[in-house]
Amino acid sequence: GGYNFLLPSHVLLGLEADFTFPAYPDLSGQSTGATANFISPSLGPATYMEAMQASGTVRGRLGYVFNDWLLYGTGGFAWTRNQQTLTQISSGTTDSPFVSRSGWVVGAGLEVPLITNWTAKLEYLYSNFGAKNVGFPTNNEVFRADFALQTVRLGVNYHFGDGAAGAPSGATEARSGGWTLADEDRVSLHGQATFVGQGYPRIRATSNGPNSLPLAGDFRETNDVTLYAGLRLWQGAELWINPEIDQGFGVANTHGAAGFPSGESYKLGDAFAYTRVQRYFLRQFVDLGGEKQKVESDINQFAGEPTRNRLVFTVGKFAIVDIFDTNKYANNPKSDFLNWALINAGTFDYAGDAWGYTYGAAAEWYQDRWTVRGGIFDLSATPAGGALNGPAYGLDPNLSQFQAVGEIEERHEFLGQPGKLKVTGFLSRGRMGNFQDAVNAANWLGMDPSLALALDRKFRNRPGVSVNLEQQVSDNVGFFARAGYTDGSVEPWDFADIDRTVQAGVSISGKDWGRPDDTLGFAGIVNGLANSHEAYFAAGGLGILIGDGQLPAYGLEKILESYYNYALTPNIKVGVDYQLIVDPGYNATRGPANLFAARLHWQF
Repeated sequence: GGYNFLLPSHVLLGLEADFTFPAYPDLSGQSTGATANFISPSLGPATYMEAMQASGTVRGRLGYVFNDWLLYGTGGFAWTRNQQTLTQISSGTTDSPFVSRSGWVVGAGLEVPLITNWTAKLEYLYSNFGAKNVGFPTNNEVFRADFALQTVRLGVNYHFGDGAAGAPSGATEARSGGWTLADEDRVSLHGQATFVGQGYPRIRATSNGPNSLPLAGDFRETNDVTLYAGLRLWQGAELWINPEIDQGFGVANTHGAAGFPSGESYKLGDAFAYTRVQRYFLRQFVDLGGEKQKVESDINQFAGEPTRNRLVFTVGKFAIVDIFDTNKYANNPKSDFLNWALINAGTFDYAGDAWGYTYGAAAEWYQDRWTVRGGIFDLSATPAGGALNGPAYGLDPNLSQFQAVGEIEERHEFLGQPGKLKVTGFLSRGRMGNFQDAVNAANWLGMDPSLALALDRKFRNRPGVSVNLEQQVSDNVGFFARAGYTDGSVEPWDFADIDRTVQAGVSISGKDWGRPDDTLGFAGIVNGLANSHEAYFAAGGLGILIGDGQLPAYGLEKILESYYNYALTPNIKVGVDYQLIVDPGYNATRGPANLFAARLHWQF
């Protein structure tokens, strides 16, 4: 954020401050930073690494505005909070102290208008933080190291007020003509921020397993901020990019229940904020005729009037559930139900990295009251359960393991109210283990079943199918239901350890009690396992999200969830959520667990 002052001579004076968060670390633990291998007389072979956790600047700006372009130089104060790691190779002894640095920054940039009050900028910054002594007490060493950053960044700025002092003129009043993108129909910018705090008190249990809900109770929080930026390229074509800042963990570090209680938490979390570009994709519409349907501008959606009959092609990186298994009443943990097994069918083991996104292509054909969808997508490098699953947080770099997804949607009216019925099928093809083979190895060879499952991985198929009903009951009440089945003889890949599922619920608008922007929801889920999958957990195997050690007594996992969203404004909602999980992780001797959550969501 900052403030600009534009002189009559077109010279701009400004002051701004910013915070920067690095990308999520790779498998080596490296993000923004550097690693050095060396040999010293005291340590022998060792590795030193310094990684940025957060940084910021406070800078002045001096620029000149010409023809709606702003060219500027900038400089000032810079700071960073880093983590240094020193590892002695022979012993594995590691020290990881945090260090704060301060220094200076200089740079230059170019800023151009987009749409009303919005500008885009390209900026280069050089930050130098000098040298600093840091002690590593475990290794009895003191290092002196310097740290500098070179950054090139592309961003957008929002200028407040009608005048938006100091902004290029096209940023405050969209104009036609020329090369400029200052046209509301060509550029779309939306954003959101969501906070969820969730916890549960002590539960009944005799012991804790590696992937259990801790019996002592737990409380965790998650935060995310997302920008949804779109650009119309040519007729019917749209380019979208969604950079995001994430932070936090799910309860039990996102373990303990097959139907995990928060879709706002990912399989990987971090106490420090980090950035990722979750989506970047191209979408192409092809009109095939029929009446025009008005569509309002929204997240990853331009305002327009597509024809009823059309083709839609999407290619790039996105979430499969952006397109498949969607439901008006249960599909978004930022604004409706939180539980993983409610926002989609629990058996829909859709391909995705640790954050639920993948590379692929999808095609949709809308014709009258029917839609047919199909797509092919990249699986993770390994299944996320069992052992030897470290690379599972990333996608298969060779695209040799894949998933095909198909869906048929029927739109109808029932008693004068609109509804949709969808049938979704998938087939995963990749190196996955067989549960019965893993159990046999555990019994005959005394092998850990998780390791046996990983060593049994070979190219196999895993199919699944689900049914999804969305039905409006009245102007203020909606009903939804899903049921799913998948092959439980081989391990699930990316989503959850659920082989059978049934769910149903209602969503009620607050219009009847004078709160039209409020929402009340109730739902229930029953999840189950195939026999060989159950035997694997009974032998002590670990899954994607669950694994209590040797499962003492199997029980269907039963979940109830209710939430209420209170609208502070049309764009800001605060909510409360309650979930009851009976037999979490299919363990009839654990729980029940009572989970309470608070949610704050802002969207523009």
